[in-house]
Amino acid sequence: MITPPAAPTASALRTALRRDRRVYTRSHPVLFALLAATRRRAVTRIGDAVLVHGTEPYRQALVRIPLDRAAAGTTGGAARELSAGGTLFDQEGADHRAGRRALADELGAAGTERLRPVWREVLARRLAPLEAGRDIDLVPLAREVAGATVRALLHAVGGPEDIASAAAAVAAATVRDHLPGPRRPGSARAAAAAAARLEDLLAPARGEAAEPALRAMLAVAAVNTTVAALPRAAAWCADAGLWEQAADDRLRPALVGELLRVTAPSPLLPRVAAADAELDGCPVRAGDRLILVARHAARAHDQPPDVHRPAPPALAHLVFGTGPHSCPGALLARAQLDDTLASLAPHRPTVSRARVDRGAALPGWRSLTVRAAEARRSPEGG
Repeated sequence: MITPPAAPTASALRTALRRDRRVYTRSHPVLFALLAATRRRAVTRIGDAVLVHGTEPYRQALVRIPLDRAAAGTTGGAARELSAGGTLFDQEGADHRAGRRALADELGAAGTERLRPVWREVLARRLAPLEAGRDIDLVPLAREVAGATVRALLHAVGGPEDIASAAAAVAAATVRDHLPGPRRPGSARAAAAAAARLEDLLAPARGEAAEPALRAMLAVAAVNTTVAALPRAAAWCADAGLWEQAADDRLRPALVGELLRVTAPSPLLPRVAAADAELDGCPVRAGDRLILVARHAARAHDQPPDVHRPAPPALAHLVFGTGPHSCPGALLARAQLDDTLASLAPHRPTVSRARVDRGAALPGWRSLTVRAAEARRSPEGG
């Protein structure tokens, strides 16, 4: 009889949660202190901003309230400033719907399988030093996984690491549009320059028609969420003792879903209401800024990963949005994390060093160095 992997202890889960919280408290301490202070209420108004923490209000905000997708301070607004519009994130018009349909086809099951050998080669090469007992940093690995995948998806001319670096620079340069406070002098010029460099790297190698803005924003989203998610998920496995679950082909799909839920790579969705509405009894006015807290809506802050009692799919998927605002790359993200965990699990790595990235657009690690478990590295450990 096969013995199922043991559930993590409460102490191990607390250790994992404490480490993971550092990416929030050290990258955007004031913002996340505010979110923590207001999360007991499903919806809270602060001036002209409406903070949405509750699961159902979050869902309603995305499917029932008309949103101004080009407003300043939103993802779509930043994209328009950088690229004169026409991006994946503008929910307007037939061109947008056609673009999303085409992208959904590329990122569907067949498209994901076509791309899988790309990131599997990166994983095999980057993780090989663990066999020799050497430490590796999972952040550069995640950057190359993301950059190589985007390059293959878009048939781009740029190198994987150049694409990843440029996409991170675009996100970091524009993130201040999503957060309260004044812009730094010259930030608009820096963001525009970073976007132009990224668009050059993403020029199609095959000469087919291209939509530079859509390609750039797709790269920004894919790179930054991947670089945020993969190292954080690995740290959770190391700290909470989840490697046995990650090695189990039967349990790993549930573990992937749970880790994506608790890491919530895009923890906030900044939006602007385009019409008057109401959320959980709180009036919403046209022009109000909506801060949709995906992390809290998906219960990432108080429900640790549990493969034996995973969150319902409708709840877990909220970290990818919902309805017409659902991320088309969710299937690909799950496949990449599944393969990453499967590749790491035989080594049972532990975290030896970790540094928070204080300048990144999304909460994550600047470096996360791991080493194989001593039992595996010793001759008698096999």
